[in-house]
Amino acid sequence: MRSRFQSAFIARLATVGAGGRPHIVPVCFALDEQTLYFAVDSKPKRTENLQRLRNIAANPVVSILVDHYEDDWSRLWWVRLDGDARVVTDRAEAGMAVKLLAARYAQYRANPPAGPVVAVAIAAMTGWSAS
Repeated sequence: MRSRFQSAFIARLATVGAGGRPHIVPVCFALDEQTLYFAVDSKPKRTENLQRLRNIAANPVVSILVDHYEDDWSRLWWVRLDGDARVVTDRAEAGMAVKLLAARYAQYRANPPAGPVVAVAIAAMTGWSAS
């Protein structure tokens, strides 16, 4: 499951805010041992007060899903990580996370994310595969 998760370049982050409403957004990510990292990057956003960050502050429990689809349904799969998220406040850890992200994404090598870095401590990994 870990290698399938690692092979994906986009994941869907699911959070739940204080009001109990779910919120799902795509994220670029990097894995390090039992931690997944993502960062707020410079792509245009309507606000810097992002719902995903507010939700993590209110309820740190998150799920992150990657999946593979093709017309040959015998090749379908998905993997979900569940864990607790936190905004990284340690500069050394944030710098290490940005380096991991830049190693995966050329766009981050050219324009490193300057926004908050989020760490997700992976508590469980579940998945399914048609084959």
